[in-house]
Amino acid sequence: MIPSERLMQITERFEFLEARMGEGIGGDEFVTVSREYAELRPVVEVVQVYQALVSEIEGAEAMLGDPEMKELAEMELPDLKERLPDAEQAVKLALIPKDAADGKPALVEIRPGTGGDEAALFAADLLRMYNRYAENMGWKFEIIEESQSELGGIKEATIRVSGTNVFARMKYESGVHRVQRVPETESGGRVHTSAATVAVLPEAEDVDIQINANDIRIDTMRASGSGGQHVNTTDSAVRITHMPSGIVVTSSEKSQHRNREIAMQVLKTRLYDAERQKVHDERSADRAAQVGSGDRSERIRTYNYPQGRMTDHRINLTLYKLDQIMQGDLDEVIDGLIQDAQATALAEMGE
Repeated sequence: MIPSERLMQITERFEFLEARMGEGIGGDEFVTVSREYAELRPVVEVVQVYQALVSEIEGAEAMLGDPEMKELAEMELPDLKERLPDAEQAVKLALIPKDAADGKPALVEIRPGTGGDEAALFAADLLRMYNRYAENMGWKFEIIEESQSELGGIKEATIRVSGTNVFARMKYESGVHRVQRVPETESGGRVHTSAATVAVLPEAEDVDIQINANDIRIDTMRASGSGGQHVNTTDSAVRITHMPSGIVVTSSEKSQHRNREIAMQVLKTRLYDAERQKVHDERSADRAAQVGSGDRSERIRTYNYPQGRMTDHRINLTLYKLDQIMQGDLDEVIDGLIQDAQATALAEMGE
């Protein structure tokens, strides 16, 4: 049974926020209050359903002592009690502390790992996979920076993905993706293993991170490399160096002004992510083992082309539909990862 005191606190807080918004507040307070109100609303709706069901059960049980109502109560109680576990589970899931970044857009960075040209080709395959997944989800997919290899692979790519709950779903893609297949450049038909790394970062807002102008150096330069449509030959490319952290960001669109905006946004996002990682590491330091920690050096998934399978090592999930997955059919694996994360969070809440 969920403590009624906690549910009452949530409901009272929601009613307080609702009253404040009704008073016509404005400015920063309105932004803060409306954001918390929007986050609490779905929680309160689930709580109200649960409380109504509990009330119905208590009412039916009270009717058992009334000879005239006993038969009706005995008919209603089994159905009401059967619905209770699902309602209680829904409340528990709603009470799991939310990642403040879940609703944010994401920056996705893809780079080839071990495997040379084949790794670069696989990195390009992952880029296409995420593009198609974004299309399936109705998200916007913008390539900010892309450096191509001679064979059509990518040396690195940075993408901005925006839409509903982008980071909440895409964050599980961070890590090392391994591929096993016969490379196009392999004449002997031997299966090779190569890898690519994916980093998914929640996009920072101005309220999340502030950058001191004295801490950065901005350089303009001539873009170079075989980056296709995303690299040009003017002096419009911008490189920003954040001296305290050593983070360097470049952008090579056609407009130098636009490049400054893009590079600053990417820099803010990387600094914000570094802060999040620092907090995460501090919280996790006392845990002996972490499953699916989001560590970008962690091998999370294997794509085996000869067998047509994909295995996610964090939840021991194997799916024999590799073609569909590479076409952006990622819901089954991401849903499995979310359910696993929820189960872990519920277990920790019960400790």
